[in-house]
Amino acid sequence: MKSRCGRRRQDILAFAAAMLVSLGGTATSVAFAAEVEPAEPREIASSGAETIRAPATFFTINAVLAKLDRERGRGPNAVRLAALTPSSPTATDAAPETDAPAGAPPVGNEPFGLFAFRAPDNAIWRKWRAVEAEIASEQALLERCRSDAATCPPNAAQFLRLVGAVKAKSGRAQLEEVNLGVNSAIRYVSDLVQHRELDRWSSPLASFATGKGDCEDYAIAKYAALREAGYPDTDMRLLLVRDRAVRQDHAVLAARLGGRWMILDNRWAGLREDNGDLNFAPLFAINHDGVHLFAKPYAKAAPLTAEAAPAAAGPDWAGSDPADTAGGGSLSTLPVAM
Repeated sequence: MKSRCGRRRQDILAFAAAMLVSLGGTATSVAFAAEVEPAEPREIASSGAETIRAPATFFTINAVLAKLDRERGRGPNAVRLAALTPSSPTATDAAPETDAPAGAPPVGNEPFGLFAFRAPDNAIWRKWRAVEAEIASEQALLERCRSDAATCPPNAAQFLRLVGAVKAKSGRAQLEEVNLGVNSAIRYVSDLVQHRELDRWSSPLASFATGKGDCEDYAIAKYAALREAGYPDTDMRLLLVRDRAVRQDHAVLAARLGGRWMILDNRWAGLREDNGDLNFAPLFAINHDGVHLFAKPYAKAAPLTAEAAPAAAGPDWAGSDPADTAGGGSLSTLPVAM
């Protein structure tokens, strides 16, 4: 029975022979033995009183490869390494940085310098479609009022007077006129108090008829009045935001003027620009193209620190306002730009 050391030495010699065959097949055990370093004899097996001893040999892979290179005429000092240390600690197949395509624009064309993409179908879409249908049906009443002012209901007449005042002005004065006019025509009352509902979006003439409404109703009336006055649809956004200052959901109208977005808010008599001073977290942008979610530009996006849920999985707009009960809105959990 062979000793454990004898079995280990046989395994080593078998491994060395296999390595030599795989590296070229030209080296033999005899040729190799002439090149290795002898060491002290070691006991490999014993049979009765007789002890068999054999010389121990040691070698390195680099030495074997260098020997093979010398045999193949690659020079007396040729050395071939089994492994090379990479010049860079990171291996990649990416193109050099100089050849990489240009990054995303630093800012988007939407309010707050963001981008927007179509939102999944949800309650906000249904509310907006209903409001658009009501605005379209009110168009017939406005046309009759224009042709026969004597039979025009007071709310429609008031709305048309505001539209006329807006059309008579231009530029920033148009936006100031519609902001102040709607803010004066509607008194803030929450949906819960007025309609016994958590969130209802009213059409412009409905809000002018009651003289009451919440933040969405102000923004919708301003949007409709500006559009009636000829303001481009592409330059308006009804924004659903999170007001960090009061930790409440809010709605305002954004109108683009001279390449800048101006914010029309029912809480302010004047206009404000869409900058960081507003402390808004924009959530949704709504116009004639439908409902869109905001997203940060790629070049500005910070790394995610937690796994985000799909946008469709988040709760719908709750429509809470600073005047409503405290507690914050439901959209603060949506995975959108903050």
